[in-house]
Amino acid sequence: MSDLPRRAVARSAKLAALPIGFAGRTALGLGKRIGGKSAEIVAQEIQERTAEQIFKVLGELKGGAMKLGQALSIFEAALPAEIAGPYRATLTKLQDAAPPLPTATVHKVLVEQLGDDWRENFQSFDDKPTAAASIGQVHKAVWHDGRTVAVKIQYPGAGKALLSDFTQLARLGKLFGVLLPGLDIKAVLNELRERVIEELDYLREAEAQHAFAQEFKDDPDFLIPDVIAANEQVLVSEWVDATPLSRVITDGTQEERDRAGLQLVRFLFSSPARLGMLHADPHPGNFRILDDGRMCVLDFGAVNRLPDGYPPLFGKLTRIFNNGDMETVVQGLRDEGFIRPHIEVDTEALRAFLAPYVEPTSVEEFSFSREWLQQQAAMATDLRPNNVVRQLNLPVSYVLIHRVHTAGIGVLCQLGATARFRQEVIRWVPGFADEDTGEPTLASA
Repeated sequence: MSDLPRRAVARSAKLAALPIGFAGRTALGLGKRIGGKSAEIVAQEIQERTAEQIFKVLGELKGGAMKLGQALSIFEAALPAEIAGPYRATLTKLQDAAPPLPTATVHKVLVEQLGDDWRENFQSFDDKPTAAASIGQVHKAVWHDGRTVAVKIQYPGAGKALLSDFTQLARLGKLFGVLLPGLDIKAVLNELRERVIEELDYLREAEAQHAFAQEFKDDPDFLIPDVIAANEQVLVSEWVDATPLSRVITDGTQEERDRAGLQLVRFLFSSPARLGMLHADPHPGNFRILDDGRMCVLDFGAVNRLPDGYPPLFGKLTRIFNNGDMETVVQGLRDEGFIRPHIEVDTEALRAFLAPYVEPTSVEEFSFSREWLQQQAAMATDLRPNNVVRQLNLPVSYVLIHRVHTAGIGVLCQLGATARFRQEVIRWVPGFADEDTGEPTLASA
């Protein structure tokens, strides 16, 4: 990552090549239509090839391109496995095996951020990072007062690289429009750019982490390590020894996985109500399980600030859907911008698509599984123009919420968790409880 600024020209060239490739494929498609192929078949071929090229290029890049790929999982869900699979593998490799900064570079950053006497802040500092991600890495150290701490250091040049990528990606709106004609990609890109700028500001992250730590202090279910010191590119927080959630996924008992799944849902749904913020990066690497059963939550760079709490529309439309009133659901989605004015959707197709995702709220106990997720993904892989998934928009106010929902469901399916998730929705999601009875009405069999 330290050489990102020097590679800016090559990165821009890769991104800039995408529109050229799209123009060539469109011309080729026209030739095939003249040769007798149907417009629908040609359009589908263009969409598939465009998708393949987009994800290939994004997968080769880090910085903003990788952030876009992570955040816009709706693209991945709409693609066949043979296209999205290699891209997912690339992202996983980038996330799990980001090359660490050389020790000399780490020390240089610490001198720039903390001063020539930076070592006086620590009794000891481990030069080998314990974790590395897209824009920074974490080192274990002992603070000057004897506390073990996590020191998060931002890669030099990461900010410049991220913003450069988004400038290039903003020019590719037409390509994404081919994949998802119902999506206002320009607005989504602008929103993501603003959120990425926030992730680069470690002072802002420290503020959010401290707020979470204070709100969940002495909570029986959660532990948030508090912030000890921070500036724009270095963040020092309490160190926590605990079992990674990934290990619970692979080796945990069913009871441990069920508890972790319920805790994850409780944390994500309760936070907006408790402190007006939503942790917006729920992947297994950001969660740990302590010996006493509490869940430790890490990394508050991506936080959706919801001062009024969770949007009531989500709970309200979920309840109405469970009651079977699809006309009201469709109108509510239109009013909120999920269906743009020029887009017509098949109501029954929309109902069939949404039903599985609403199911966990309509039964007392629900079991998430990889098989269940694969079934839902199969519904979204149809690239034909009438596929309802491709007709939907993502309003900017829901970009991070969508990111949380899709990533959270993925984690729950990895865990294979079974629990009374509906009770968490009743307790924490405004608009879901029936106004007359205080309880949502279950969908009829």
